[in-house]
Amino acid sequence: MNRLLFAVLLVFTSVPVHAEGEGGAFGQGRTHVSLVAGNGYAFNDNYLVLGASASYYVLDGLGVGLSLENWSGADPGITKYSPFVQYVVYQASVVQPYLGGFYRHTNISGQPSLDSVGARLGIYIASGSNAFAGIGMVYESYLDCDTAVYSSCSSSYPEVSITFGF
Repeated sequence: MNRLLFAVLLVFTSVPVHAEGEGGAFGQGRTHVSLVAGNGYAFNDNYLVLGASASYYVLDGLGVGLSLENWSGADPGITKYSPFVQYVVYQASVVQPYLGGFYRHTNISGQPSLDSVGARLGIYIASGSNAFAGIGMVYESYLDCDTAVYSSCSSSYPEVSITFGF
């Protein structure tokens, strides 16, 4: 599995950068795919979080996309779907700040679904011709949240990502 992941990373990072447009890697018409792996905490238990997202840049620096996360390893099972919008300051050189917003629908096994809205802020650092490492912060507010069920109706957390552009 590690060899397969390494081969995929090698292929994506070796594809030449498109020269068209001022937006470079975040230019109009570009597509990005991001991978997420980490841990999460919910319902007094730890989860393994795996996910992916895809975005399309409708204008230089302005992307729209969809993400999917699966939380496993504990009960109840959790799946999150999230359309999002993001702006990347593409004029910057190696470090490119980003700002975004999202709506999230969360399916929780045996519980009512939960919806939320949020914002993210961070930076992308070029790690290859078409690869970027991202680090940032997220604020999320849960809609119609019942504090009798959930300990908090909002949260802030760090995010780390890898995104590949093509």
